[in-house]
Amino acid sequence: MSKVWRENGLSLVLLALFVLSFAGQIGAGQRAHNEEQRQHGDPAVGVGEYLRSGHFLEATAENWESEFLQMFAYVLLTAWLYQKGSSESRKLDAENKQDRDPREHRRRPRAPWPVRKGGEVVLWLYEHSLALAFLLLFLFSMAWHARGGLIHHNEEQLAHGQPPIELADYVGGAQFWFESFQNWQSEFLSLVTMVVLSIWLRQRYSPESKPVDAPHDETGAG
Repeated sequence: MSKVWRENGLSLVLLALFVLSFAGQIGAGQRAHNEEQRQHGDPAVGVGEYLRSGHFLEATAENWESEFLQMFAYVLLTAWLYQKGSSESRKLDAENKQDRDPREHRRRPRAPWPVRKGGEVVLWLYEHSLALAFLLLFLFSMAWHARGGLIHHNEEQLAHGQPPIELADYVGGAQFWFESFQNWQSEFLSLVTMVVLSIWLRQRYSPESKPVDAPHDETGAG
């Protein structure tokens, strides 16, 4: 167990924090939803019914959507753009290991299978797989957001005696894009804050930081 913890501690702790936060969201969201139900004279719902409600689906999907967009944009932008002095940037005037052409290392014994034996299409997909994975997760979450948001919107419509609307009307309306943009802007703000603050501030032991004694204008974490 000590070896498992040492080798996987970061992902295990983050996963545990996700599970605890998700459980907290479900519990608090159910209570908030049931309060709305009581205000409209409707019965309270159980956990299972709440997990199928638009209230839960919309809130969850719109947050996941913004997180995956953030990571997709970050992976892609850091592959092409620089920020002098930031630990989040590739080096400006030195070799970056991430830039190596995998085609020149096909005979490396422990290289991943797509590098050693994959064709050009497989290798291209693999060398862009991180950004592509985040892009697909973003698109899936955005579709989920649209579906969950439509369910929630129509639940509110019916509660106020209004007719439901179609998916195209919801996605083309202001509410869907307001929910998206309010999350997207916060994600991009957090990214630019991280990029800029890492020029001058440090966190010892963290790979997201430059060495504590590194000059402010030194680019990259080494």
